[in-house]
Amino acid sequence: MNRDAPSVNKNALKKDDLQRVTGFAAAPAAQTSPQAEALIVQIRESARYLYETRQMLCAEAVLAALNSGLHGGLSQAQVIAMAAPFCVAMGDSGCLCGALSGAVMGCGLLSGGERPYRRRRQLRADARHLHDAFKAAYGATCCRVLSKKVKHDSKAHFQQCAGLTAGAAELAAREILRQRPDLSGKADQQFLTGRHSRMVGALLRLLHYFLR
Repeated sequence: MNRDAPSVNKNALKKDDLQRVTGFAAAPAAQTSPQAEALIVQIRESARYLYETRQMLCAEAVLAALNSGLHGGLSQAQVIAMAAPFCVAMGDSGCLCGALSGAVMGCGLLSGGERPYRRRRQLRADARHLHDAFKAAYGATCCRVLSKKVKHDSKAHFQQCAGLTAGAAELAAREILRQRPDLSGKADQQFLTGRHSRMVGALLRLLHYFLR
């Protein structure tokens, strides 16, 4: 087991690397539509944006990007209520990476469809696939291990977590759209393409805190 934290990856996870080292994206690249590929990138960058502008933490940003981007049906308040406990490695416990937790929640929400009781076994398998793909890509799933080399450098730590957040969102989006390609036509483009500066993002966070 690799005990060293991975290097900072600002471009998140590359599709070809993911398929090469994990086989996670079961459908070959040629079978993924250009529309789906563009949507995956948008979801990845939306999660990164939410984290980098400090509007949300890791698990929250991943789940929000997947839920709003693919019309998961949760309100933003519900997203925060569900994902907040998993942020910063389950309340700073140093355990499971919050970005991966958000990815698993998003995959369950969107891959479960209208008959989740019939898909419980598959949803557990999806969670294992996400776990294994994330570990293969980044060397670990434990926040304590992932942050080992950057924990004394706040800037590098922040950028690494932004990359992990983006990468986890991409992993989940790719698996969700592989199973449910119909969702690619339901993307919320206004949410996915909306961008504010870091300062405006901080103001929005304060606004949500005091008014919601």
